[in-house]
Amino acid sequence: MAKKKTISNTDIITFYMDYVLEHNTQPKTVYAFAKANNFEEQKFYEHFGSFEAIEKYIFYAFFHNTISVLEKSEDYTNFDARNKLLSFYFTFFENLTANRSYVKYALERHKHSLKGLTLLSQLKQAFTNYIAQLEIELIDTKQEQIDKIQRRGLKETAWMQLLITMKFWMDDTSPGFEKTDIFIEKSVNTSFDVLNIAPLKSLIDFGKFIFKEKVQMH
Repeated sequence: MAKKKTISNTDIITFYMDYVLEHNTQPKTVYAFAKANNFEEQKFYEHFGSFEAIEKYIFYAFFHNTISVLEKSEDYTNFDARNKLLSFYFTFFENLTANRSYVKYALERHKHSLKGLTLLSQLKQAFTNYIAQLEIELIDTKQEQIDKIQRRGLKETAWMQLLITMKFWMDDTSPGFEKTDIFIEKSVNTSFDVLNIAPLKSLIDFGKFIFKEKVQMH
């Protein structure tokens, strides 16, 4: 049988996910993997440098597919930051659920090692950039260093929240993963309620007013 002439990264990802789910392990070599799927080994290296590179990219692809779907929605583009993030979560976890067997295989294989963190490195980069682009309002201290720390802290906290939600989803056995949906709604809304700076701004303004009045009185 003639070798396939055109192989996309999506083809390789599909072949790889099918292989590991059928065999519960990575292919032994790229050569054997390419041969089993009827394409030349060099075609693999045109897209990926290793099987580990595929694994990293797969989690980034879940993110990319999520954003692609959301950006086609006119409603989404008009949402505030809170509802954009909620929409992201629900759509992202629909993507994960559609590939649940693979996600559980990949994450559980590395759950006791640093490789688990490396596996999600591309997802983390993309997700934290997304959080930054949401322009979630923080306290403007007029101090560049403090504002920078705030923004970094927001991105790291958001990333930890995503990881915790992924762990909850992996352990969820409710029909249609309805408990995960509830968890997402409560955790995202709680995060934004904590970040709600309007009352804090009012308090700061009130404090400034009192201070100013006291200074004038003296």
